[in-house]
Amino acid sequence: MHLLTETWLKNAVLPAILVIVFIETGLLFPILPGDSLLFTGGLLAAQPNPPVSIWWLLPLVTLIAFAGDQSGYWIGRGIGPALFHKEDTRFFKKHYVTETHEFFEKHGPKTIILARFVPIVRTFMPVLAGVSKMDYRKFVAFDIVGAILWGGGITVLGYFLGNVAFIRDHVEAIFLLIVFVSILPGIMAVAKKLLNRGAQQPAAQPEAELTAAANEPTR
Repeated sequence: MHLLTETWLKNAVLPAILVIVFIETGLLFPILPGDSLLFTGGLLAAQPNPPVSIWWLLPLVTLIAFAGDQSGYWIGRGIGPALFHKEDTRFFKKHYVTETHEFFEKHGPKTIILARFVPIVRTFMPVLAGVSKMDYRKFVAFDIVGAILWGGGITVLGYFLGNVAFIRDHVEAIFLLIVFVSILPGIMAVAKKLLNRGAQQPAAQPEAELTAAANEPTR
């Protein structure tokens, strides 16, 4: 907290938040901690010597969240169909698009608002809106509401909770907890992958032994 409020790093807090929000919502990079980042930004703005003013943070985050979705929409209109044939990479999985499509089909246009609060889905929702050539005026109308509720709402929540005495007095512990919660899904995914790999290896061993026995010449 000293580094973020008393050193030159305080000048990087606002640009860092805005850049990360735009990347997550507008550049198909779904594994960034958008919710926790906004909440943390609100907490920091509530500190006695804040690295960023809430009066700057609130409108700029809302604007960038809106701009990110606009970028995603036009990516969808331009190259979106190719995403359905894109090979999996470390940061992109085809099932992200499939799950977002199912979410979109279930909730319709209100998905544009609801998806803001669902990690990964909020990254690919505007792309699918573009792929499906959703009416742009309708998309913009819903997206403005979503940007205000998500970008502004979570930031304001962090700001007001940051003024609660208990949270203000334990802000460093709260900050570390937020970081832990942000990376917890990644830890769980890695643990699940390792457990699945460990379960597959014992199952594969008897099968290999049976195959070897079947191929062994009869004496």
